[in-house]
Amino acid sequence: MRIISLKKATIADIPALLELEKSVAGTKIYSPTLTKNEWKEELQKSEVYLIENNSIVAGSLLYEKKDNENFYIGGLVVNPRFQGQGIAREAMMIVLGKFKNVKRIYLVTHPDNTKAIALYKSLGFVAESRRENYYSDGEPRLVMARILKCNR
Repeated sequence: MRIISLKKATIADIPALLELEKSVAGTKIYSPTLTKNEWKEELQKSEVYLIENNSIVAGSLLYEKKDNENFYIGGLVVNPRFQGQGIAREAMMIVLGKFKNVKRIYLVTHPDNTKAIALYKSLGFVAESRRENYYSDGEPRLVMARILKCNR
């Protein structure tokens, strides 16, 4: 039986985060975070989590509160040996469960990352815009958002 959980990452987890990023580096659809200093900064400004599959690190994700109405989900990574098992969906469901009363949750993904786009759409995200060279890597990104309806 598979058990997915999120474990809050610390400075001590940077080597595991770097290994995850290296496992998906080298494609045009993902801009990895590959230095210790970048991860130290990310740990200070964002909530970073290791995605564990039966206590084995299978991926990571982070989120950042932009203001009282907007949260950014970034850096969803699943090690290729664990991809295709629904781990990203389960991790996203855990995070989205934390944001039941948040007005807008957004993320960015490469327009060629069809599997990620299908996942995000199935979770209620819609494409808002396309931005060229979003991460200064020469590649475009789609900004996708999930907006909760406000009762008036």
